[in-house]
Amino acid sequence: MTDPNTPPQPEPTPGEGGPVPPQQPYGGQVPPQQPPYGAPQQPPYGGQQAPYGSQQPQYGAPQYGGPQQQYGGQQQQYAGQPGAPLTQADDKLWASLSHFGGALGAFLGAGTAGWIAPLVIYLVFKDRGPFTRQEAKEALNFQLTITIFVAGLYLVGTVLALILIGFLLYPLAAVVGIVGIIFGIIGGVKVNGGQAYRYFFAFRMVK
Repeated sequence: MTDPNTPPQPEPTPGEGGPVPPQQPYGGQVPPQQPPYGAPQQPPYGGQQAPYGSQQPQYGAPQYGGPQQQYGGQQQQYAGQPGAPLTQADDKLWASLSHFGGALGAFLGAGTAGWIAPLVIYLVFKDRGPFTRQEAKEALNFQLTITIFVAGLYLVGTVLALILIGFLLYPLAAVVGIVGIIFGIIGGVKVNGGQAYRYFFAFRMVK
């Protein structure tokens, strides 16, 4: 029970201790509320990524892979092709060098190394120039013949040196080597002028 002598308490007015009602934002628009944690997100932005991503295989597969296979096929075809044919001028040049190279080898090797240059030229250019193949083969056969004679004379002269007559074969071997040098130069000059040259004697070992 209340004391009848206690004066009555005034009722609380709004804003003096009571709950404050929520205020509306400016303009009357309600701001969007964040979804609770763990709720699924809205897919508008992610949904637009799908068309772009779906085009990636079309961009990568046919345009990038196709040219690579074609390029590899071209590499195999190029690797299997022989060397380019020689021009007429180059064919004549290498044909004459086979004779000049034989003469130089005979000079440097004392008549026993004239076959090296014609052999190299024959192996490299035999399928690229008919004139080079013909003249390199001719020079090779001649210089091989000179090498056989010179080496044989040196060998026999060394054996017969025990009875003091083998020394006579050394000058003869030198003469044969000089023959290889001289006729090699003649052959190179003839071929450089556009004429085929055939040596007066040679074992036709290379057909």
